[in-house]
Amino acid sequence: MSIETTAHLNFDGQARAALDFYASVFGGEVASMTYGAMGATDEPAWADKIVWGQVATEAGLRVMAFDVWPGQPYDQGTNAFYVYVHGDDSAEVERYWAGLSEGAEIRQPLGPSAWAPLAGQLRDRFGVIWALDVAAPTD
Repeated sequence: MSIETTAHLNFDGQARAALDFYASVFGGEVASMTYGAMGATDEPAWADKIVWGQVATEAGLRVMAFDVWPGQPYDQGTNAFYVYVHGDDSAEVERYWAGLSEGAEIRQPLGPSAWAPLAGQLRDRFGVIWALDVAAPTD
């Protein structure tokens, strides 16, 4: 049996912009469904908001996102979760870092760490915390 874990990010009207941004950083395609297309709302302000969306890449990275339901409380929190990206190619991880860094708060600069040749953490322009690292070589 195989199990996958996918980060599901919740937004208050920014899901489409966030998914587009993550696709620009990681590659892959955005797939999404709006509240209006699903018939889930009669409110014109909610018709184009995302009820389901994801970015999936050929390398296997997947991030899901949606805009919280109309009337549902939204509080992103401060440290509720991280999206953790762990790879074995330094150049690829550095490329992701460079993309995510646009408008981000750097919490730990990308560099050598006690556990990895490269590791870093940032809060992106949408308030999502990303931790990235490169696998340590094994003998």
